[in-house]
Amino acid sequence: MPNRPTTIQDCMRKNPLTINQGANILQAVEMIVEYKLTGLTVTDDAGCVVGILSEIECLEAVLDSIYNDGDAEHYLVKEVMQTNVNSVTPGDGIVEVAQDMLKTRQRRRPVITDGRLVGQVSSSNVLWALMEYSRRKTQQG
Repeated sequence: MPNRPTTIQDCMRKNPLTINQGANILQAVEMIVEYKLTGLTVTDDAGCVVGILSEIECLEAVLDSIYNDGDAEHYLVKEVMQTNVNSVTPGDGIVEVAQDMLKTRQRRRPVITDGRLVGQVSSSNVLWALMEYSRRKTQQG
């Protein structure tokens, strides 16, 4: 039987891209589009995690600026990010994190050790790890 991915460390992305809370939304959109992400972890000037920014928040800000004759460059990340951050540690269980993602409808979690950002895990990372396990199990069965 193959090793089952059990912890976030088994599927997290190390050294994730982050964006500073003082950046404007257009900078965030450029990163999200260029790197094909669904969101970014937001940090302050000291590098501490202060929020999560999804492509949905970016879309809302850009639409709001268009409909209000504004300029999306004037929207700062800190004005539209989610500040309710549910973080995890590398040792947290994949199943429990996946269940919490479903419950909260949040697709990503910063991975933090001793107050430092060490990675990020998204629902697609968890899904991939579980599918790879399932595929190996089926091939051996």
